[in-house]
Amino acid sequence: MSDNDSGPHAPQREETEDHDLLTYGEAGVRVFAEVEKQKQLLAELEAAGADDNVVLRARERLSALEDAQRRNRRQPINDSNFESFFGYPGTARRNT
Repeated sequence: MSDNDSGPHAPQREETEDHDLLTYGEAGVRVFAEVEKQKQLLAELEAAGADDNVVLRARERLSALEDAQRRNRRQPINDSNFESFFGYPGTARRNT
């Protein structure tokens, strides 16, 4: 999977972000990639008739990753919640 995989739901990395920081955008890109990898792994395990416990663990990991993806999408940083998130007054670099 490339840095900016295309697709209708694939999040994209912001070119101007400080990539030394794990931003919501960067976390979203990384979690999206892991969800896609886990879906592929689960499909491969099921097609190969893997042990039920292995398939169950793969499904549980996929579920946890999808939960993380949903949490990432609903927690944008904006001017109104900046202080409660970071603990000091300021403004968001961009409202997302």
